[in-house]
Amino acid sequence: MSLLFFLVLQSVTVNAARYASIIVDEETQTVLHAYNPDLLVFPASLTKMMTLYLVFENLKSGKLKRNTILNVSHRASRQPRSKLGLKQNSKITVEQSIKALITKSANDIATVLAERVGGTEENFARIMTSRARQLSMSRTQFKNASGLPNKKQVSTARDMAFLSIALRQHFPNYFNFFKTNQFYFQGSRHKNHNKLLRRLRGTDGIKTGYIRDSGYNIAVSLKYKQRRLIGTFFGGKSAKRRDRHVINTFKRVFKMLDQMDITNQKYHYNKAAASTFRTSGSKINNAQIFGRDKKNRLWSVQVGAFYRFQAARRAALRASKVLRHTLKARIYIKENISRGKRMFRARFTGMEKFKAKNVCKRLTQRRIRCLVVQEKRPIAQGDR
Repeated sequence: MSLLFFLVLQSVTVNAARYASIIVDEETQTVLHAYNPDLLVFPASLTKMMTLYLVFENLKSGKLKRNTILNVSHRASRQPRSKLGLKQNSKITVEQSIKALITKSANDIATVLAERVGGTEENFARIMTSRARQLSMSRTQFKNASGLPNKKQVSTARDMAFLSIALRQHFPNYFNFFKTNQFYFQGSRHKNHNKLLRRLRGTDGIKTGYIRDSGYNIAVSLKYKQRRLIGTFFGGKSAKRRDRHVINTFKRVFKMLDQMDITNQKYHYNKAAASTFRTSGSKINNAQIFGRDKKNRLWSVQVGAFYRFQAARRAALRASKVLRHTLKARIYIKENISRGKRMFRARFTGMEKFKAKNVCKRLTQRRIRCLVVQEKRPIAQGDR
């Protein structure tokens, strides 16, 4: 048996009312960071990721080609900024359109693509939502192709992580578009809004977004050593503060991964499920990617309560060395406020009562203090 680690981090520098985020190790399917991952949020221009998913499907099937000429309709030409500003009956190729969505986040071109693939943007949005369900994006609903404000167009950090992973795994030949730094069109240069391509080492996509009601959002794909990490963040107060927060969060995850040395501890994740996820097309099993505890496993073993996250993590790692060959559980860093002070409680979670007692007994024999506690509800991956 192996010890599956699950650590949750939190930043207090963002707008908690609408802030949500998640970071996932794509290969091992482990959630490494999460805060409000299932909170309904407005996806803003991250919506264009699904627009591109459907465009890539049409490229792969041969219904579209990179040099296919698209016509700009009157409706497309009237879309609000950000846009290329093309007039009615202007022409643009599919490849140019893809780059315009990724760099300029052009709303007019999102409508052009939607009308070509779906006939109308309204019908295209229905296709987007249908595809979202097939990708296990259970809480997502699309109403347009661009991400322009619509109260009924919602998603979650977890769902957008599903989409980010699906884009990379289903369309490896097209995913490189997401690291396009700049795009030239009709004599104008359009820089990619995703500055993390230059600021966060290993980043190779994927998309930024903003509307007033959502704040500043971003989906990130990066490679750290031998790991592929996917992160989505919602609710930044500005692009600069969002980027700084994302960088700091990833750096904490990097440090955590280095200290835990996941590879050397030989995680025994479900390789068959991971393989299926990579090759199964559009039907992805939610539980396979972000597994959840069984409802009857409500017992945890707490190995310390601390004022600093780093101290809680050190206590958890120390205990894990004793248990790693005999216990299948997750380390859960629970954060709450106690007597006006922020506390971090290090726990091994996801056990039945008798197992939790045996674990605590073994830790006590090794002079590690512990406490058996019953959770009020199952601790699902992604919970605080």
